[in-house]
Amino acid sequence: MQNKKDIKTIGKEEKRKRKEKHGFAEKLLLLFYPPPAAAAADMADKNIDTFLCGSDTSIKPPKSNAGIIIGVCAGLAGGLFLLIASWWFYKVIKKRNDKKRKEIFFKRNGGFLLQHKLSSSDGSVEKIKLFNSKELEKATDHYNEDRILGQGGQGTVYKGILSDGRIIAVKKSEVVDEGKVEQFINEVVVLSQIIHRNIVKLLGCCLEIDIPLLVYEFIPNGTLSQHIHNPNEEFPLSWEMRFQIATEVAGALSYLHYAASIPIYHRDMKSANILLVDKYKAKVSDFGTSTSIDVGNTHLTTRVQGTFGYLDPEYFQSNQFTEKSDVYSFGVIIVELLTGQKPISSNRSQESRSLVTYFMESMQENCLLEILDPRILKEGRKEEMIAVTHLARRCLNLNGKKRPTMKDVAVELEGVRMSHGSSTIHQHYEEVEYNTIDLIEAWDVASTSTGTLLDSSTASTFEMQSLLHNKP
Repeated sequence: MQNKKDIKTIGKEEKRKRKEKHGFAEKLLLLFYPPPAAAAADMADKNIDTFLCGSDTSIKPPKSNAGIIIGVCAGLAGGLFLLIASWWFYKVIKKRNDKKRKEIFFKRNGGFLLQHKLSSSDGSVEKIKLFNSKELEKATDHYNEDRILGQGGQGTVYKGILSDGRIIAVKKSEVVDEGKVEQFINEVVVLSQIIHRNIVKLLGCCLEIDIPLLVYEFIPNGTLSQHIHNPNEEFPLSWEMRFQIATEVAGALSYLHYAASIPIYHRDMKSANILLVDKYKAKVSDFGTSTSIDVGNTHLTTRVQGTFGYLDPEYFQSNQFTEKSDVYSFGVIIVELLTGQKPISSNRSQESRSLVTYFMESMQENCLLEILDPRILKEGRKEEMIAVTHLARRCLNLNGKKRPTMKDVAVELEGVRMSHGSSTIHQHYEEVEYNTIDLIEAWDVASTSTGTLLDSSTASTFEMQSLLHNKP
């Protein structure tokens, strides 16, 4: 009897253990393979033993989704790998093409020729740098419009900041003449070696892009044109400042014409190409159209380039640019400084839109003081102003041979400074005679149109003292 009881107890114990085991297995199964809601409801009504162990009512786990998941993951991984591989391949090909394209541009723009000249010139290697395109793109914020310092017919100048903190000016030209690569490289070498306190320093260039870039030192105070025509009332340009600027520019042009290793003609002298540094010291800039010539040559035959209002009528007519063409342009700048007016202005009458025409008409009518800038007249240095006016008239002679050289101009301005406008400095002047009507017409044509210039003859003389008189 006792044995039966023990057997019964043992059976119950085994049944309890089996039940616990099956309960754990059920929970584990439901954790990984949750049944649909309907199946879960039926299972709740059935005996757990029958559900788990009965041969007729046993449940099989739902079919596994692991294969599908693994397949999807493998596909995604493969796609990602292909994407990364394609991107890497694209970058490699692009880098190779960019390098090849840069080499083509570098060769086409005379890079190897420049390297040869730099290596064969004593000390020249330290005076010019070959910038890479990415460096200048970063410096100019990808040539952002907010970085534009100025624009003109020859290109756009951007302000740039190098990685070392230096501020530069990057000139991006609009066009390039592929037939004059050697001449361009020669001028880059010559300009890079120019060291003059009144000439903007060329720091280097970039030749690995379609159009070469020139890199200059940055000048912070704007252009002479801005200060004349949009004056700062807090810091107006006094006559003393204007006279100093004229003297410094004359010295810089004289240096380019006579003291540089190869004579250099600027070919686009104007107030917008004269930059001002601290204390309004002048620096001549923008040599985009400048040309160096062989020693012994007196002129350069070329298509007309420059800015209307500053163009030499003789050059305009003959296409022959000489050192005296720069002298003429400088004469226009002097008149700008004297009058404070623009070279071409629609505010003047049709006949006097050209400042040179207006200037010569005033001289003819003995009323020059009426057109001088009132801001400088009150300084009372009229004799000095008249002396400079006389020099400007000589620079504007239609006959280039009768104009002074820039060396003469620089010396005479220094003479005016030292003598404070004494009339004795004019005793060696060659008297220049004009036919006034032909003269004014020729000036007007050269300054405002593209027609044929008129010749001038000689018939009358202007006396300096008569300029002090007002028009009756």
